[in-house]
This record gives sequence, C-alpha cells and structure tokens, in this order.
Amino acid sequence: MKSIIKHTYILLLLLFLASCSNSDSIDKDEEKPTITINYDDGFPVACTQLSRGQTYTFKAMITDNKALASYSINVHHNFDHHTHDDQEEPCELEALKTAVNPFIFIENHTIEDAPTAYEIELSITIPNDIDTGDYHCAYSVTDETGWQARTSVDIKIIN
Repeated sequence: MKSIIKHTYILLLLLFLASCSNSDSIDKDEEKPTITINYDDGFPVACTQLSRGQTYTFKAMITDNKALASYSINVHHNFDHHTHDDQEEPCELEALKTAVNPFIFIENHTIEDAPTAYEIELSITIPNDIDTGDYHCAYSVTDETGWQARTSVDIKIIN
C-alpha cells in the first residue's frame, strides 16, 4: 500500500514538472512604447510660448511593437523649478513664485483597436484668468501589457 501511495506521489510530481515549461514560444512583450514630439507636427516643443485665451492643438506620435492602449496629457505649473527625468533642454526659467491660480490640465484617453502607431491630437484652450509663467507639458503612453513611456517639455504661458 505504501508503495502505491509513493508511486502515485512520484507520478503526480512528474506530471506537474512536465507541465511546467520555459518554452520561448510565448510571445512576451518586453518593449516599452515610444513617444515623441520631435517631428514636423509635434507640439509643443521645448520653450514654446502659449498665450492665454488661445486654443492650441497638442500633438505627439506614439508607437509600440505590439499594441497601444492609452495616453495622457498633463500641463502643470513649474513655478518651483522642478524637473522631470526625461526633459531634454530646459528653458530659461523665471524667478520662483507661489501659484495663485495655476493652469492644470490632465486628461486620459483610451486608444481603440490596439494600433501600433497613433498620433495624439488634442485641442486645449488656455484660460484667460490663469497665472502666467513656467509650465510643463507631459505626455504619457501605455501599451496593452502595461509598459509605459513619457516625455515632457518646458513651456511658458504668457499674456
């Protein structure tokens, strides 16, 4: 009887081990998506000045090796002179100041049909009554497996 139980355990263990595999046949996504504003229609580029009361079309090109899922745009003040880890060329900053009525714009969007390339195109109106000064425009993109990329640039909002 002990022999049957012992052999049953060994057989189950062998079946379990055989079902495990390190097969490379699974197509894993190990690449982050890319995002750029460095093309002819990309907007805004570093140090762009935006006027209050005007509407602008923000554009960025995003790509992924498998499938894009979503993107976001975030425009926020930089009155404290913080930086983001991916900023390329910083602009000349104004003096530090305290925000009174800063412009804050955050929108998240789903990308339908899982394309591998997509151009973000979003119209944003700069309100007339917000603080002028240094701002950041940050784009973020996520692919279907959760990989994320982002980029941001310094911009200025002027009168």
